[in-house]
Amino acid sequence: MIKIGTALFEATEQLEREKGISKEVIIDSLCDALVAAYKKHIKVKEAPNVEAILDETTGEIGVFRTKLVVEKVEDENMEISLEDAKEIDDEVELEDEVKIEVTPENFGRIAAQAAKQVITQRIREAERNLVLAEFMDKKGTLTTGIIQRVENRNVYVNIGKTDAILPFREQIPGEYYKPGNRIRVFVLNVKETNRMPQVIVSHAHSEIVRELFELEVPEIEDGIVEIKSIAREAGFRTKLAVHSNDPEIDSVGACIGPRGSRIQTIVSELKNEKIDIVRWSEDPVEYIVNALSPARIISVDILADDENAHEALVIVPDDQLSLAIGREGQNVRLAHKLTNWKIDIKSASQAEQAEAARSYEEPAEQPPVEDEIDLPQEDDEADEDNKIEEEYGIDEEDVINEIPESETEDSSDEE
Repeated sequence: MIKIGTALFEATEQLEREKGISKEVIIDSLCDALVAAYKKHIKVKEAPNVEAILDETTGEIGVFRTKLVVEKVEDENMEISLEDAKEIDDEVELEDEVKIEVTPENFGRIAAQAAKQVITQRIREAERNLVLAEFMDKKGTLTTGIIQRVENRNVYVNIGKTDAILPFREQIPGEYYKPGNRIRVFVLNVKETNRMPQVIVSHAHSEIVRELFELEVPEIEDGIVEIKSIAREAGFRTKLAVHSNDPEIDSVGACIGPRGSRIQTIVSELKNEKIDIVRWSEDPVEYIVNALSPARIISVDILADDENAHEALVIVPDDQLSLAIGREGQNVRLAHKLTNWKIDIKSASQAEQAEAARSYEEPAEQPPVEDEIDLPQEDDEADEDNKIEEEYGIDEEDVINEIPESETEDSSDEE
């Protein structure tokens, strides 16, 4: 047996307190390491009847072989004679199993080296499994951490047993992340790696707003007020659509709180990010009007409402056009995300101009055929002459030839 002492047990208790790794994991790792070192020492890969036993009372550990008691030994590694077994235990009988210590002399140094490697590996695996189990449960939830450092535009946040990564794309634009500051983050994903699990967190996710409202507004936590939709551009503005399941409770008022106390706490947590709370409605027209607040709306025309498209045309007063669209289109963009409707905004004058242009482009009505006046044409006159000729059997030349000569002469004399 190899004397270990009480130091091992003190170390296992400390690991259990600090990292949550149980004492049994360390002891099992030590025993496995001792067995592996023994097999390597005797140059045997397979030895199913070899095990290491730790006596916690004496603080000793040793390697033992389990052998079957037989009358005639055929395999010394697996069997033992009854006579030899009696020397170990007087009460042993045939077909019993006895444990025989086979710890080599001067085996302590070899065992210590093997144990160090195995225990270190097992501790890492245990830590990895603990972190993986813990943060798999936290995936999709809000947690608080402390900023550790900033490297390559990534922020590393300590959230307990590990450091999470806050990528640049999940950071709030313009936010300064100072090491040592506390930060509230949303656990996006947990990735398994060969070492410690990689936890990805976000400071710009819209679910952060939902979690904050659930913490600050009891009606939301109780299910009386329901958050239907969230549209967020982190660091700038958020629109929140809420609905009350109790007609006696105002959904917007509950979220704002007495004298704005609830909403002010959330705004402070989000570094003064603007938050618009709007009432959700089943009526798309009313919902779109609420989503575009604070702009005043004249009318909402539904252009398409089916599985493939949701489109609406919104008319606003001329002085409200810029407010409805928002700076760089932010207000209408957030309204689109909130309602999932494609919204086209026009001012009243623009709508009138578009209507006038459509009227101008329409073709004028043509007069009916029966109202047209047919003017006589040369062909029509020829047809008339032919008609006379057919009817009377004469033509114009015949009429001229029939003029009396006396009338011709008289006319010449007068001249």
